[in-house]
Order: sequence, then structure tokens, then C-alpha cells
Amino acid sequence: MTRRIRRAFLLAVFLFLVVLAGFISFAFKVERQTIQLNKKADGMIVLTGGADRIPDAIELFSKGHASRMLITGVNPGITRAEIGRLNPKYRELIECCVDLGYEALNTSGNAREARRWTEQNAISQSLIVVTSNYHMPRALAELHDGLPDLELVPYPVVSGKMRDSSWWQSSQAMRLMSSEYVKYVLVSGRIIAKKLWYQTKAAFD
Repeated sequence: MTRRIRRAFLLAVFLFLVVLAGFISFAFKVERQTIQLNKKADGMIVLTGGADRIPDAIELFSKGHASRMLITGVNPGITRAEIGRLNPKYRELIECCVDLGYEALNTSGNAREARRWTEQNAISQSLIVVTSNYHMPRALAELHDGLPDLELVPYPVVSGKMRDSSWWQSSQAMRLMSSEYVKYVLVSGRIIAKKLWYQTKAAFD
């Protein structure tokens, strides 16, 4: 019995260290993300949720990196005119070339909305993805799963929570990073399980 308890304890410690190492790797990778956008894509998508995402995406869009942009996960009470009012410098660009998606309630919903939008607009090569830096790994995982044939070009936005200090220096930033890591692991597990299911099903068909 003592030997079994010791083995269980060692296994628990090992699993804890694996999870901790994964989290630290995830957090430092997110913090050190660099923006190197020197190309033009077929389209651009911005996922709502952070205060800086839409203004940064619109400013980037105005530089001609894509010909059409989707803002996905928009609050039903927000209109294109309202976004134009908040960004008066780019009002004409918003009116002509920015689409709003109202159906997505989460990141997987963003991916489904993005898939429909790319199909409707014949976007088949590349897509710039704009979201918060801590949210980018999960967003890319969901989008890669729904749009496997598209090249996804990340444009991470650093929010105020992450801009003022490193993640380990702020309890709020640490909680945010921890929560996002758990969500990322769950999403990655779901995607892997789904792929294995389809591969197994195909093998027996």
C-alpha cells in the first residue's frame, strides 16, 4: 500500500510539473510574440473581446494589407455606422469594406463565422488574424481546424493588462494567462480527439 501511495504521489508530482512547464512555455511564447506583417492577404478577420482589437485592426486594414475585413462576434446593438463614428478617420473605409458578424458567441463560433465569410467572399489563400496576444494561440487553433487550407497570418494585439508589466508581475495578468492556457489545452485536446476519430472511422470504412 505504501509503495502504491508513493507511486501515485510521484505520478501526481510529475503531472503537475508537466502542466506547469506547459503553462510557462505558453505564457512566455505569448509574451514574446512579435509582429512582422510585411505582406498582403486576401482578407482580414478581427475577433472581438478586447478593447484595443478593433481600432488596431482598422488602422492596419487602412494600410492596404487586405481588401476586405470581417469583425466577428459583434454585439447585436453595434452597427457599422457606430463603428465608423468611433473611428471617424476611417469611416468611408468601414462603410465600403468592413463586414460585421453577429452570430459568434465564442472562439469556435468565430471560426464558423469566418469560414462562411471566406466562402462568401472567395477568400481562398490567406487571412490576417487580429486578436489579443494571449488569445491568439487558441484563435489560431480554432481557425486552422475550420480553415485548414488557408494561410493564417497572426497580428497579436497587446492589451492594457499585458502591456503595463510582464504576466508574472501582475496577479490579474497571471489569472488571465492561466485561464487562457486551460482553454487552449481543452481546445487542442478536442481538435486532436476529433481528428483521431475521423482517422479511425476512415480506417474502418
